[in-house]
Amino acid sequence: MSDELLVVRCQLGEREAFAELVRTWHGAVERYVGRMLAGPDDDVVQEVWLAVFKGLPGLRQPDRFAPWLFTVARRAVMNRLRDAYARPEPELVDDVPGGDEAEAVVDRETLGVALAALPAREREVLMLFYLEDLPLDACAQICAVPVGTVKSRLNRARGLLRDELVRKGYEG
Repeated sequence: MSDELLVVRCQLGEREAFAELVRTWHGAVERYVGRMLAGPDDDVVQEVWLAVFKGLPGLRQPDRFAPWLFTVARRAVMNRLRDAYARPEPELVDDVPGGDEAEAVVDRETLGVALAALPAREREVLMLFYLEDLPLDACAQICAVPVGTVKSRLNRARGLLRDELVRKGYEG
């Protein structure tokens, strides 16, 4: 069933439709919150779903549910990290390279650590564009900036991520 139809059913008061919406999008919300906060935070995820429940009746464009959802999630994350943009990111300890059998896990962990080391703005656009597969205009709407700014942040983020991976010793 499409998100648009589920949203309309939720707006009509169907509880099962909301449960289905949560089942469909909960993993994406958890990933977004976890990566933006550099670790899982069930309280923030709960705040997101509470805000979605309260705000869903007023959503005028049910077909734009995904960008709206990530906007709600972004607001919850920013409430948790009000001053994250102002203070520098903490220096991270380099990972010790793993064995051949654990290479995929090490690569994923290295990437996660490198993402966490990026400034919040750059980390956010990388996650929305590449990990959540959202188009540039949706990323711009979520971040409340022009599309050109999203493109600039993506360009800067790719460079910073590359530099961070090289600094961590990742050659692949």
